[in-house]
Amino acid sequence: MVRKANPALLKPLALTPTLEAVVGKGPLARGQVVKKLWEYIKKNNLQDQKNKRNINSDDKLKPLFGGKAQVNMFEMTKLVSKHLS
Repeated sequence: MVRKANPALLKPLALTPTLEAVVGKGPLARGQVVKKLWEYIKKNNLQDQKNKRNINSDDKLKPLFGGKAQVNMFEMTKLVSKHLS
C-alpha cells in the first residue's frame, strides 16, 4: 500500500518575518521550512558537535527559538511552528 503524503505538510503557509530571515520568503510548506532550516543549520555549522540532536542558535535563530541558546531538534520544530500560519 502506497502512503499518501500528509496534505497538511504540503499546504503553503505564511511565515513570520523572523522565520523568513532564515529560510527565505514564504509562503512555504511545513516540510520545505524544516528542510531549509536544516540547510541553514548545516551551512552555518550550528549543530552541536557532541550531541548532533542539539542545535546552537545564532543571532537569526535565537528569536525563532524563544531566546534559547540551544534547543534539540524536536523542540525546534515545535518552536518554529509558532512562526507558521
